Amino acid sequence: MNCGSQQQRENRFWELLNQFFPNAESIGSYIGGEWFIGDGSDIELYNADNGALFYSYRDASPEIIPKLNEVTKVAEAQWRAMTAADRGRLIFQVGAKIRAVSAELTELESLVGNKPIRDARGEVAKVAEMFEYYAGWSDKLHGEVIPVPTTHLNYVVYEPLGTVLQITPWNAPIFTAGWQIAPAITAGNGVILKPSELTPVTSLVLAKLIEEVGIPKGLVNVVAGYGHTIGQMMIQRCHIDKVVFVGSPNTGEQIAVAAARKGIPAILELGGKSANIVFADADYEKALRGAQNAIFGSAGQSCVSGSRLLVERIIFDQFVNDLAATTAQFQVGNPLDEATQIGPIQNQKQYTHVCKMIEQALGEGAKIPNNNVESIPSAAGYYIYPTVLVGNNQMQCAQEEIFGPVVVAIPFDTEEEAIAIANESTFGLAGAVWCRDVAKAHRVADKVRAGTFWINGYKTIHVSSPFGGYGRSGYGRSSGLEALRAYSQVKSIWVERAAEPLVNFGYGSQEK
Repeated sequence: MNCGSQQQRENRFWELLNQFFPNAESIGSYIGGEWFIGDGSDIELYNADNGALFYSYRDASPEIIPKLNEVTKVAEAQWRAMTAADRGRLIFQVGAKIRAVSAELTELESLVGNKPIRDARGEVAKVAEMFEYYAGWSDKLHGEVIPVPTTHLNYVVYEPLGTVLQITPWNAPIFTAGWQIAPAITAGNGVILKPSELTPVTSLVLAKLIEEVGIPKGLVNVVAGYGHTIGQMMIQRCHIDKVVFVGSPNTGEQIAVAAARKGIPAILELGGKSANIVFADADYEKALRGAQNAIFGSAGQSCVSGSRLLVERIIFDQFVNDLAATTAQFQVGNPLDEATQIGPIQNQKQYTHVCKMIEQALGEGAKIPNNNVESIPSAAGYYIYPTVLVGNNQMQCAQEEIFGPVVVAIPFDTEEEAIAIANESTFGLAGAVWCRDVAKAHRVADKVRAGTFWINGYKTIHVSSPFGGYGRSGYGRSSGLEALRAYSQVKSIWVERAAEPLVNFGYGSQEK
């Protein structure tokens, strides 16, 4: 693909956007099938390849909140009036619709998300798969009969919660939008999605595609704006029944408090500092490639990144030097270039954070292997070269999320020590072990505190499998059947079947 000039990129962006929203001259919110331009502060978005201003739009107005409350209530009633089979057919059509416009969605995700286009292509395909998977669940969400020790028939039904507020991050905007919307509407809920103010565009398009297949307008609404303004106001003033947040731990804690004050539950999918454990008996080449994929894929901007590399001491020096040597082989560059493997950091704030974390790590005594390339290039744009640091688990770079292509390598001597180091973290999102000893692999998987754990692999996830974390990595689960349960209200119904009940606690009339 010809990456083009800055002006060409901007022109292409508006051309693509107008394919879905004809005559749109600015980014806005999509509510009940209508486009609402904000009137708040300017939100400026930049091209991470060169640091130039890409486009700007206005923060959403609080005046949209009554409209949100109105349209979601109406759409939810329309949606629940359909049969489960009909809802499933429409949800499946969303997947087909996404596939039909996958090229345009991919290009938009790369342009706005500053994401390598080949990564964006894979994520768009996964979003289509999410809707197709959950479509099959629509007419299978049956309840249960409980064999209670009385004369009652006791059965459990799963009902929609109502309206769910979903707040998604900038690192994988369309992926996390689909990850949350698909199970929520399958369970019968309405959705108000608040994507990151940095990456609202593909989420807006997704809402439009959902509407185009015949799903009621207003069932899925997208609000473009800041979290600290419109996001906070929606928690306080929208008629919502649950909040789902994917993002940083600090923001997640604030959202959980706000939800608790309102008396509604929350699901938090937060950060990680995942341990990728390599034993000396591992398949060396596979483990080396796995370590590359674990941290350098998506430029390390993934919550499950294997940002702590624990290597058995007997192979530590060779493994770390070989990993560092491979970093110069990756194609780092413009995300619109098909050859690019590692793109820039998505935004300037995160770029500054990654630079500071590397600088602080070196100040704490971390070492960069001699054959590794310089971490921070002098060229324009928010680029960080793949970086290997040799350190220990007490360093801040080993305890705090960097969210960039930076791995901290730490040696260990025994299985017990590897597990102890892995668990010496406030996070618990993911982890992995590489070894040929099957029993040892299962022992490690059993003892490491992480919501997702891989054996001889890394970063494999699928919509059918539950995902979530321990500790500061959050609570609740996304994807799989667990997500449908998380988006449902449980009701237990008791029916007395006996003419003379065995349980009769005197609230009725009594003989005197």
